[in-house]
Amino acid sequence: MKQLTLLTGLLAVILGAATVLHAKEITVRGKLQKTVEAGGWLIVGDTKYLILNSKQYEKNAWFKESTSVEAIGETKDVMTTFMEGTPFEAKSITPLREGDAQGVATPGREGRGTRVMVSGDSIIKAQPDTAILTIAVVTQGRRAIDAQQENATKTDAVVRAVKAAAGAGAEVKTSGYSLQPQRVYKENQPPTIIGYEARNSVTVTMGDLTKVGTVIDAAGQAGANDVAGINFTLRQDRQARDRALSEATRVAMSKAQVIAQALGGRVTRIVEVQEEGFQLRPPQPLYRMGVMTEQAAAVTTPIEVGTLEITSRVQLIAEVDQI
Repeated sequence: MKQLTLLTGLLAVILGAATVLHAKEITVRGKLQKTVEAGGWLIVGDTKYLILNSKQYEKNAWFKESTSVEAIGETKDVMTTFMEGTPFEAKSITPLREGDAQGVATPGREGRGTRVMVSGDSIIKAQPDTAILTIAVVTQGRRAIDAQQENATKTDAVVRAVKAAAGAGAEVKTSGYSLQPQRVYKENQPPTIIGYEARNSVTVTMGDLTKVGTVIDAAGQAGANDVAGINFTLRQDRQARDRALSEATRVAMSKAQVIAQALGGRVTRIVEVQEEGFQLRPPQPLYRMGVMTEQAAAVTTPIEVGTLEITSRVQLIAEVDQI
């Protein structure tokens, strides 16, 4: 009995020591590979390691199959469905250059620089080259056919007037049509239809921004009674986007260099660069949109275009080595 107790105690000590050794932090290098485990990923080198917490790294652009990575973490004594690799909980995972992954597990990082992640933002201004104007003709009648016929007559006149005012280079097209009954609601009674409203929207796309006010006036005089919206944009935006992206990258690089100098080192290489976003903010024209009136049509409509704002954001990971 004493021998059994002694043997049990000795076994517990051995298992405890094995657990401590198993929990030791290691560094794993290899290539990412999907696995049959539910939502699972492996780091495959000389040994396969199953990443237990892979979801927190999947948002990174570099986290994909065949990417060489280095991960620091601990192996875990857990059972998985297929046990395709050694269960491994990562504290950090970083991409490596091709050839750096040796597929080995070592007790620490050797001879590698510090990696810093920075972002750069830029805002540049540009003059819009295109105006998009939406004008509507709204008519009402006691019968649906009355509202439709009156609307058709006025819309035809508006389209002809707009084409003449906008010039040959403009694009004029119907962008929406609706015919809706007008109802009166009374308590404890079914709704009563008292008439119909027809709406026909016309969109004008034009490159001559000096004619926007003239087009609005011509449409109002021809029978249009609602301006649904005016939008100024940049149809040829590649040059402006490139400028914004270049400036955002320059800002990010400048930040990385400042951090490197503060750490007493220098940027030796860029590990990863990712464009995070691009946005074009149109100017708000100095024009009160809404229903046209005879008084508004009596004077020339002034439109001040303004400038566009193009924003860009870049994120990069730089490696810093000590000088």
